[in-house]
Amino acid sequence: MEDNQEIFDEFNGVKVWWSANSTAPSPTMPQFPVGPNSNVRRYLTLTFHKRHRDLITTTYIQHVLEQGKAITMKNRRLKLYTNNPSDEWWDTKWSHTSFEHPAKFETLAMEPEKKEEIIQDLVKFKKGKEYYAKVGKAWKRGYLLFGPPGTGKSTMIAAIANFMNYDVYDLELTTVKDNNALKRLLTDTSSKSVIVIEDIDCSLDLTGQRKKKKKEKDNDEEKEKVKKKSDGEEEDEAENKKKRKSEVTLSGLLNFIDGIWSSCGGERIIIFTTNFVDKLDPALIRRGRMDKYIEMSYCSYQAFKVLAKNYLDIESHDILFPIIEKLLGETNMTPADVA
Repeated sequence: MEDNQEIFDEFNGVKVWWSANSTAPSPTMPQFPVGPNSNVRRYLTLTFHKRHRDLITTTYIQHVLEQGKAITMKNRRLKLYTNNPSDEWWDTKWSHTSFEHPAKFETLAMEPEKKEEIIQDLVKFKKGKEYYAKVGKAWKRGYLLFGPPGTGKSTMIAAIANFMNYDVYDLELTTVKDNNALKRLLTDTSSKSVIVIEDIDCSLDLTGQRKKKKKEKDNDEEKEKVKKKSDGEEEDEAENKKKRKSEVTLSGLLNFIDGIWSSCGGERIIIFTTNFVDKLDPALIRRGRMDKYIEMSYCSYQAFKVLAKNYLDIESHDILFPIIEKLLGETNMTPADVA
């Protein structure tokens, strides 16, 4: 607003007037000219009838603040963060760039019913602050995206971030030194964000650890008989240990997802992606940690129609579309292959 400009507003039937003003600095005040008009004091004046004072000072002012935050969030540029490999205290934990992925649910190659289900779940989560406080849970939600390569898992993440207007934190577990470093990364993330661990089955040795421990215990007697490995196996083992720099454990990751530290901040979505869901430890993806499973499957006929509209601007074809529908039902092709 310019000086002396006035704006009229109405709230619950009550009329108010906002006006912009400014005052020149006092001659006795010290001057710190760091920019044009830097010493000019600008302020807004709100005028209303005194009988509406309680409504204005409580409900209306809060309404204005909330609307201002919503406008700021809507107009801000989203950011894509990645964790830095250095664990030195003076280094920043995350570096970022602008997130400008164009993905949206309208252009996502997926059945309309499935997309609508995900959208409604996201809307419910975004409006769920009071609900999560009521039930005593941290305001977060976990999504597990699973399916073959090329089925659109990364595109789904981008569509979710754009729909929610959230920043994205792409967490590379292999560069995280240990569980404490993982906690520090979590505390440095902001609210209203999507925290992503892609291909979690390949990130660290987190696949079926408890099953492996049980199997090792059952086979203790048999393993005792094998006292020495071949020279080649010993060299491979030494090389693998050398390559394994990260000491993040399954327990540390579980605490990251829904331990005490996960309550630092709010309105976060945690997303895991995997090509092989059966390889993951059940504790990692149980309900409550991963609240919603989203299968990213092979291209269906409905998904093909979305792709045809996106790429060719074609919505129907009396001859070809029925043939394509039949062929897609007989073969497995990913949306990436079709596109």
